[in-house]
Amino acid sequence: MQLKAKIVLLAALPLLLSLLAIGVSVLDQQRTLARQTQSLVREAYMNARRTELKNYVDLAIGMLQPLTASAPAQRTPQEEAELQRRALAALEALNYGHDGYFFVYDQHGTVLMHSRQQELIGKNLWNLQDTHGRYTIRNLLAQAKAGGGYENYLWRKPSSGQMSPKLGYVELLPPWGWMVGTGLYLDDIQATLAELDMEMNNSIRTTLGWLMALAAGGTVAISVFGLMLNLREHRQADAKLRLMARQVVQSQEDERAHLARELHDGTSQTLVAGKLLIESAVVELEGRGQTPPDALAQALKRINDALHEVRHLSHSLRPALLDTLGLPAALAHLASEFGQHAGLRIEAHTEGPETELPDEVKTVLFRVAQEALTNVAKHARATTVDLSLAFEPDHIELRINDDGRGFDVDRISAHPTAGIGLRNMRERLAAIGGRLEVHADQPSKAAPMSADDALHGTLVMASVPRHALQRWALDEAMQASSVPVARVLDNATARSLDT
Repeated sequence: MQLKAKIVLLAALPLLLSLLAIGVSVLDQQRTLARQTQSLVREAYMNARRTELKNYVDLAIGMLQPLTASAPAQRTPQEEAELQRRALAALEALNYGHDGYFFVYDQHGTVLMHSRQQELIGKNLWNLQDTHGRYTIRNLLAQAKAGGGYENYLWRKPSSGQMSPKLGYVELLPPWGWMVGTGLYLDDIQATLAELDMEMNNSIRTTLGWLMALAAGGTVAISVFGLMLNLREHRQADAKLRLMARQVVQSQEDERAHLARELHDGTSQTLVAGKLLIESAVVELEGRGQTPPDALAQALKRINDALHEVRHLSHSLRPALLDTLGLPAALAHLASEFGQHAGLRIEAHTEGPETELPDEVKTVLFRVAQEALTNVAKHARATTVDLSLAFEPDHIELRINDDGRGFDVDRISAHPTAGIGLRNMRERLAAIGGRLEVHADQPSKAAPMSADDALHGTLVMASVPRHALQRWALDEAMQASSVPVARVLDNATARSLDT
């Protein structure tokens, strides 16, 4: 695993683990809080309902106070019966909500009034038991006789017709000894608590959603930071790679300049000295009236050929025209000299307005032209070569097109040992941000490559985009103030090789 991946992982893993621990803790706390809140709400709700039921019964008994104020002994049986009838009618008329009503029993368990279940009036329910075997009416009467109280029991709910849990409150009504009571069905409380649970769950989901959003945001932030770090390292690596490529190219050019200087100052001077000695010997012999031997003439010819070859090698290693007059002049000189040396007709020309190019770009394009012409001379069996340098608005393009026999580009490019020259040209251009394209006719095919390829042999195109030229020009300008003196002297010496 790369170091940057480890850094991102070490930064993201603790955050994710912390968020996971926080999420689990918050979830557990929320569930505990939900249970506590539900218990408190249930208790508060039940207390409120109990108080409400007691108030209802107290109001009902208070309403009957005018009817029960006088002593029963002061009333006739008919008047007593009429008062009881009026009291039951008044209680029957008291209803609240869908399932809120009053009921009246005597102390023997007989139903005296039930506004929602008229069929029960007159029946004795003393022995009525619920599904758990508890006596419903007996327990209610016991609470009433104790001074009033609450009782949980099962009873049919009028709105649904189903048996439901109910909380009832009962008191005795003096002087008749009736049990007056009312109640609330507890399934309504369950519905309220279910809504509360839903709200709690929604709150938990919202909290978890925020935690997940926070985790996602943190992960995205770390990813962005890692991407920025990656891009920064990529830019730094790219800059280092370009610097290394530039240093390699420059070291090669420095070595070429050094060799050219050694040839010019060492080998060439030695050959010139030998030539002068032979010429002096010939002059001396002729002055004595003697005929110079043929060996001296042959030696002088060989020395002249050697001087010409040394001068040619020196110019090939580092042409002074490339530094003084620019790339177009150097290419024209290369075409003329190479054409004479290889017996080829090379036409060199420039297209578009010429612009100044960075030294590295000029050197690379010149070396590509040299390598391409060398390949033509070695393999193409061509007679004519077209060498053009085009200054386009968005790029610089060098074209070398011959009328030779062509070759299989894909096979040569894939061969491990062949095509070294092509690979060198591609690597040189890639180092400065350029691109190499090679199109060639097969030796057995006579069809042209394209309408623009007049010679129909091999077309080598080397192009460098303008933005790469601008980058190299900027790098060159930034380093202009810190060029070593030895580099300046080397360039000056290289320029003097043609003199």
